[in-house]
Amino acid sequence: MKNPQDLQACRYEVSYSDGGAMTLHIQGRMDAPNAAGMIEALKALLADQPPVSLTVDLQKVTYLDDFGALVLAELKKLMSGEQDRFFLTNASESVKQVLSILNFDALGRRIPFTKKRSSDMFTRFGEGVLRQISDLNFTFAFMGSVCLSLFYVAAHPKSLRGDDTFSSMENTGVDALPIVGLISFLLGLIMAFMSSVQLKQFGANIYVASLVSLSMVRELGPIMTAIIVAGRSGSAFAAEIGTMKVSEEIDALFTMGFDPTRFLVVPKIVATVIVVPFLTLFSDLLAILGGLVVGVFMLDLTTNAYVSQTIKTLTVFDVFWGFLKSGVFALLITVVGCLRGFQVKGGAAAVGQATTSAVVTSIFLIILSDSIFAIILRYWR
Repeated sequence: MKNPQDLQACRYEVSYSDGGAMTLHIQGRMDAPNAAGMIEALKALLADQPPVSLTVDLQKVTYLDDFGALVLAELKKLMSGEQDRFFLTNASESVKQVLSILNFDALGRRIPFTKKRSSDMFTRFGEGVLRQISDLNFTFAFMGSVCLSLFYVAAHPKSLRGDDTFSSMENTGVDALPIVGLISFLLGLIMAFMSSVQLKQFGANIYVASLVSLSMVRELGPIMTAIIVAGRSGSAFAAEIGTMKVSEEIDALFTMGFDPTRFLVVPKIVATVIVVPFLTLFSDLLAILGGLVVGVFMLDLTTNAYVSQTIKTLTVFDVFWGFLKSGVFALLITVVGCLRGFQVKGGAAAVGQATTSAVVTSIFLIILSDSIFAIILRYWR
């Protein structure tokens, strides 16, 4: 039985065997102009007379491209992709070459799922050690690059990018004033209220001013300000540089002859180290103001008495000590944030991980360095 069809420059004939097997004889060009029509006609043919098996005879095919291969792939798919129900015969060398390039034989083949073997404890431990060594090596290299860049900028002040430095100062300092002021005010208010519960029993209400001012200026003011800056600016530094790393902007800077560390990191370090200590002083003032509110409205203290006790308690050394710690915290926050940004590998998920790691690492180093400062102060004075 024969059923000739004409599709522009491509023809095909259909024949059936006694067992219900179909043979499709294709002639002419199997290319883009004929592919859509062939797929539509052959789908209708196979739907009306589903064969037991399908053999495609390509002996008279003069040309086949990827669109022609798509026709064959659709036929193979209609036969459920079973190798014993679909066959290609009499293909020329050029046709075989095109099908080989497109890896036609693998189409429709079921790939068995294999369970991924989990690594044992020693393998994971070794991988973790090697990863930590690699990160440590990168950290030392980055720290060396930062030190060299800072020395270069100190020797050549005009090389510092002023616009970026002032922009970072605005983002880190000015934009953080509302949240730092609010948290510090509430913290001072809470400290004054809780301490007054105990001191009021002994008639020592006036010492609420001493407790709030001394604890904020020496410890809580620098720490709280640094944690806020780490959450705002440290994460922003990591996200900015990490995104540039993923989009290969860092490589572009290096290709154009710019030092990425000097170009991106140094302005952020200079801006943060300058701004954060003054942001800490602002935090201290707002915390003392919060304690003043409690002292005046709940402890029957006068404003003059509260302020006088605060000035009497604090010394220049206390203010300088908090100022110094804030500068160190700012340096740690900026270096860690930029380091995590440069360590990003991959895509958007890696940027998020670097941002989280920058905040967590910064807070840990802030607490650790504050502990070291406390030990130094204990044995110094």
